[in-house]
Amino acid sequence: MPRFRRRTVFVVALAASLALATYAFTASNTVPGTKAGKGEGAITGYTVSGIDYTLSAANPANIDSVAFTLSASATTVKAKVVQSSSTYTDCTVTGGTNVSCNFSPDVAVLSADELSVVAVQ
Repeated sequence: MPRFRRRTVFVVALAASLALATYAFTASNTVPGTKAGKGEGAITGYTVSGIDYTLSAANPANIDSVAFTLSASATTVKAKVVQSSSTYTDCTVTGGTNVSCNFSPDVAVLSADELSVVAVQ
């Protein structure tokens, strides 16, 4: 066999064995399925109705609590009645839409200048 043919046969045999070895490594890889996506949804507000302030029994010049109804169900609600305050009071939600907020300490009626409600579904 001429020298050129022997090299060709050797190169072809070497390439075939490398291809088989490479196939063996890649054939053992398992990649699980994954998900990717993008979505969007509208953020709408709540309507607050049926507002009912309760004055403190110890001092009727103070607001003890406020209760109201939301137009849609919420899981977390906070409220404040003094615009300049940065502190919101945690509220209790029953039935998804009925809310009660107890102020501690009580808020002076003369200080109350707004009802600000933050609610999330």
